[in-house]
Amino acid sequence: MSGTLMRMAGPTVVAEGLSGASLNEVVRVGEERLLGEIIRIEGDRATIQVYEETAGLALGEPVEASGEPLAVELGPGLLGSVFDGVQRPLSELAAREGDFLGRGASLPALDRTRAWEFEPAVAPGDRVEGGARLGVARAPGAPDHPVVVPPGVTGRVAEVRGGARRVDEPAVLLEGGATLALLERWPVRRPRPARRRLPPDVPFLTGQRVLDCFFPVSAGGTAVVPGGFGTGKTVLEQSLAKWAAADVVVYVGCGERGNEMSEVLDEFPRLEDPRTGGPLLARTVMIVNTSNMPVAAREASIYTGCAIAEYFRDMGRSVALMIDSTSRWAEALREISARLEEMPGEEGYPTYLASRLARFYERAGRVETLGGAEGAVTMVGAVSPPGGDLSEPVTQCSLRATGALWALSADLAHRRHYPAVDWSVSFTLEGDRLAGWFEREAGDGFGALRDEARKLLQRERELAEVAELVGTESLQDAERLVLESARLLREGFLRQSALDPADATCPPAKAFEMLRLFLEWHRRAGAAVGAGVPLRSILDTGLGARLLRLAQLPAAEVPGAAAALRADLSEALARLEAE
Repeated sequence: MSGTLMRMAGPTVVAEGLSGASLNEVVRVGEERLLGEIIRIEGDRATIQVYEETAGLALGEPVEASGEPLAVELGPGLLGSVFDGVQRPLSELAAREGDFLGRGASLPALDRTRAWEFEPAVAPGDRVEGGARLGVARAPGAPDHPVVVPPGVTGRVAEVRGGARRVDEPAVLLEGGATLALLERWPVRRPRPARRRLPPDVPFLTGQRVLDCFFPVSAGGTAVVPGGFGTGKTVLEQSLAKWAAADVVVYVGCGERGNEMSEVLDEFPRLEDPRTGGPLLARTVMIVNTSNMPVAAREASIYTGCAIAEYFRDMGRSVALMIDSTSRWAEALREISARLEEMPGEEGYPTYLASRLARFYERAGRVETLGGAEGAVTMVGAVSPPGGDLSEPVTQCSLRATGALWALSADLAHRRHYPAVDWSVSFTLEGDRLAGWFEREAGDGFGALRDEARKLLQRERELAEVAELVGTESLQDAERLVLESARLLREGFLRQSALDPADATCPPAKAFEMLRLFLEWHRRAGAAVGAGVPLRSILDTGLGARLLRLAQLPAAEVPGAAAALRADLSEALARLEAE
């Protein structure tokens, strides 16, 4: 089916003669066959968002409908790849086109020339259905890639073709003539089905103490990370990609500055995967859509990343989907909505912003896959609120759809406190559901310690306001002890160094032992102050400095160091009380 262009307004064009077209159908626009998607149909006229630069298009040029929705290619070769927002392989296109892509440039997302050794797990006569494992694809220098039956496909195996196969060659033939290759295609806006959702009672461990202990999120949960310029959003997401409990990382750079994405592309291949010792990029898929790329492709990029994440989830893997940032995606949505002359909502965003965000975040979850395995997609979406204003629409709509808020503070970042998570603003809705896991796996009493630590930090904030008026020296020793204990907690527990091999990540057991010792120091020092021991004498023991060095110890050495520090604390306080 084909039509002709009759109207153009930036990346949005209108074509007539497409009376049989469907919503979200992919089309090719103009003589250069630019990629586009139908987003509105009125009679035989279709409104199309074009995923490439539209300058130079002329009225009357042809528009050809494909009959298919916007879809991604899923199969061996995804890991380690870098795509744009509509899954064009950027590395291969750069080798062919140069650093700047020409209009209409296109290549298949997965390499059609590379051969994979297919080791089948089915035989003729076997009955297969969606989610069933067909076998494993292997290639030198690449991890083993499970091959599963796409959702909605059922049948009985008629023939199996093992050995060297390209991704588009039939590997399994079903009775009735249907064929299954190593490659499958899936519409990006359609969630992949699962057998059932599992309860959110297992945490998504990030390796960051402030997140895991104070604001945990479940595996398959969602978190939003708002923060202004320079607060460390990108660095935090890179730390999560490296250290979080995820088998696969899908990183979506949505509308970020080109030089920032260049740094990310340069950094990821050099980051070492702590699991394998190889490059972190080997278990990462990157979707890159910079701010100078067409705005319509930016809107599609997060769906492309989500469809890829769900694909690996269906293999029984835990997937972390990092989006940086949803604010740029919302800006693209606002621009497209304006060109469609839709009724604007707050700050010009479309009135359906909240529902679109909620529908997207609902695709996260820990599930039992169609094949019976357990997989999860955990979403972490960065937000860039103008001026750090958390009351702006994108942040507020994200809060209503996610389970945790990890708010980044410009004040903490300026004080070189990283991760700059503001514990007075951040929250989690999943702490109670995950409390049982932390009590079992980290240590009995973990929840009580966390509550005590948060109360100590809140009390410090109250006393700091008083100290600003009357001065610290005017406070009683018991109140000054609160300020000192909170300082030690902030600097020795909540702050982490991404450059220290022992402190870059922290398992829950180490965090529990550290937190217990910090709070024990506060309680016992408080008892000594109540017994008449001057606070200055307690501080002169130097035990506070030893507390701060706990984070620099490997996890295996922390229990021994904590026991020694606890003994020295008892001896020092007993001596001071006897004087």
